Amino acid sequence: MVLLYPITTEKAVGMIERENKIIFVVEKGATKDQIRKEVEREFGVKVESVNTLITFDGRKKAFVKLKEGFSADDVAAKLKIA
Repeated sequence: MVLLYPITTEKAVGMIERENKIIFVVEKGATKDQIRKEVEREFGVKVESVNTLITFDGRKKAFVKLKEGFSADDVAAKLKIA
């Protein structure tokens, strides 16, 4: 399991609505390709891009942008975010 949990801050929820992106905290050793494959397999969507960053407290965040035609709102509903 590469994905640990979704980020549910106000800013993250705004990105779901405006940019079709979902933010996850992922395992520190996870690659972008592993993150892409797991999101596609778990939620039945296609991923356009994955950007990652490591926070000051050592967590790794993945910003997952979905391809056009796939809705981050639907994934958020499955995760019970929105």
